Amino acid sequence: MKKLLSLAVLSALVAGCMGNNSDYAGYGYDGMDEEQLATGDANLNSDAYLMAAAPKYYVGNAYKIEDVSYIPAEDLEYNQTGLAGIIPVELNGSKTSDGEIFDSNQLVATSKTLPLPSIVRVTNLDNGNSVVVRVNNRGPFVNTRLMDLSTAAAQQIGLVRQAKVQVQVLGPQSLAVKKATLGEPEKTENDTKTCTETTSAQPVSAAASGDYSVQIAAVYSEDNANALAKELASYGNAVVVHEGDMYKIRIINLDAAKARQTIDALRSDKGMAPGLLKNGKWVNADSI
Repeated sequence: MKKLLSLAVLSALVAGCMGNNSDYAGYGYDGMDEEQLATGDANLNSDAYLMAAAPKYYVGNAYKIEDVSYIPAEDLEYNQTGLAGIIPVELNGSKTSDGEIFDSNQLVATSKTLPLPSIVRVTNLDNGNSVVVRVNNRGPFVNTRLMDLSTAAAQQIGLVRQAKVQVQVLGPQSLAVKKATLGEPEKTENDTKTCTETTSAQPVSAAASGDYSVQIAAVYSEDNANALAKELASYGNAVVVHEGDMYKIRIINLDAAKARQTIDALRSDKGMAPGLLKNGKWVNADSI
């Protein structure tokens, strides 16, 4: 009873600190107490549920919590590794950042920066088990963890307290759920852009001085992409690459040592989760 009361008080305090600024929506509870893993309802965890429209599509502006900066972005190539924990079941019935109601029996998860909702595959690197989940809330605001999972999702990958995981955005599914939420019609093949171009004050050179590029974000707004590239120019040769509907902000022409230094700096200084490419192909950001 005391535990439940203290958690209720903590939730109320967090909500009070968030105020009306939805950029800070989410939860701040550490989530390290033991969790009883619930068996998910098959109807809740169906493809129909995962791909259903949300009350709203939410990305949000850059924000800061406890002196750590977070920059939400639409990144369809997000592929990161880090620790995952479990969302406290005491939060059942609370409203998520995209307006849904949290249910620990659903296959859902939190993210500090991904659009809400997004569809991602989470793989437990300790045992290889994977689960596809719907990201619908901000958090966890604990720097040691990349994301938290509902108890149903945690059960499917054998996560009891926390474990190292790989988180991969499923691009087509995430776009589909975004369109469903925004009420946008599906594009036909004739509507799809096939050209690839680069727009930047510092164009990509054919003779690169390094094999690595660090991708900071992928967004739909060219103006936002250019502004972010300008803001982060001190970290290296920041360019904006236009591919399809997306504007991708990258720091290019890096050798392995500089790429590692850039990734670490972006994580520590900006609270970002950058991706890594080698000769144009995606590799694990922690592989160098």
